[in-house]
Amino acid sequence: MSDVIVIGGGPAGLAGAIACADFGLHVTVIDEFLKPGGRLLGQLHQEPSGEWWNGIKESERLHQEAKKLSVDIRCGVSVYNLEKVGPLWNVHTNSGILEAPFVLVATGAAEYPIPLPGWTLPGVMSIGAAQVMTNVHRVQVGKKGIIIGANILAFAILNELQLAGIHVDRVVLPEKNDLSQKAGEPEEVMKSLLNAAHLAPSPLLRIGSRFMKKDWMRKIGLNFYPKHGMKVNGTPLQLRKAALEIVGSDKVEGVRVADIDSNGNIISGTETIYDADFVCIAGGLYPLAELAAVAGCPFQYVPELGGHVPHHSETMETPLEGLFVAGNITGIESGKIAMAQGTAAGLSIAKHAGKGSGTIDHQLQQAVQNVRTVRRQAAIQFNPEIDNGRNKMKELWGRLYTKNNGEVPREKMG
Repeated sequence: MSDVIVIGGGPAGLAGAIACADFGLHVTVIDEFLKPGGRLLGQLHQEPSGEWWNGIKESERLHQEAKKLSVDIRCGVSVYNLEKVGPLWNVHTNSGILEAPFVLVATGAAEYPIPLPGWTLPGVMSIGAAQVMTNVHRVQVGKKGIIIGANILAFAILNELQLAGIHVDRVVLPEKNDLSQKAGEPEEVMKSLLNAAHLAPSPLLRIGSRFMKKDWMRKIGLNFYPKHGMKVNGTPLQLRKAALEIVGSDKVEGVRVADIDSNGNIISGTETIYDADFVCIAGGLYPLAELAAVAGCPFQYVPELGGHVPHHSETMETPLEGLFVAGNITGIESGKIAMAQGTAAGLSIAKHAGKGSGTIDHQLQQAVQNVRTVRRQAAIQFNPEIDNGRNKMKELWGRLYTKNNGEVPREKMG
């Protein structure tokens, strides 16, 4: 039997497993993919410092470090239930039931779909699928493509597709409706992209981002935004065009697009079809937190964190005894922050397991501080209000679960 079961072999899960194993705990990591690394496996971008972030190399480093510490990593294993039976957590998988007193849920994030007519045609995929096919499987997704949805994830993966020699013809918005919500509103899109201007090798975008942080400047900027867009490494970013339909008989042949005003409303008589043999839909990310919900963990909707997230402390505890969380399940952020959170979670588990004698508290506080430091230095921010979201969760935890001595009261636990 393991001391700790980690569900999810991405950056948070691997970092958490390493931190636990460092204290002599027997750790089992399970992940449904064929190799560990999670979203790291598809990541490749240049940071403001000029250095390159290579997710594949980072995942290999974590994998090797975990193996040296005898972490049992099992890939191709899916989890469908998580329940507490007496002092142990039972993790139900497609290869049997695993038991442990501690579980770290590090299931990451999933992509929001934005359905539109024609989205079931062969050649249509999520932007994340294009990233995995290109960087992990080395499969060319097509010859000429269009990205529907302009957000930070799309921006980062656009660069990766370009580096792989794949031609992305343009980036347009989805049509504004109840399904696309803010993704179809040019001003909201512009506001979100200001935090990723460093990913755009365009002096105009980089310099302009400094001035567009004021509401009135954004409105002026949108009114005068070039009809043909601003180029990001040669690909036009068209904030004043929206995709109405993906066209084709047996596969993608193009996208029907119309001009939109600064509020996202369609301008009649402006429809045209742009040729393409693949389409990427970029709807953004949300925490993949179903397993924590199945376990009975309470949740809070925090839009600044990307959606519904399980209640958790800065030391990555949940109100359920022995259950911990880390990474994008707690809010949408970068791989570096997920690793920092995983380390904090691993140290927190080691503390609860009675490891580390008198040094563990200091190490845990250092790990929590490191999460904050990495967040401040993050090259990519998926949500500009992330600090507000983290503060909301911190206040909620303090109000509901923390007594004067800083411990979680047992009556609040499941």
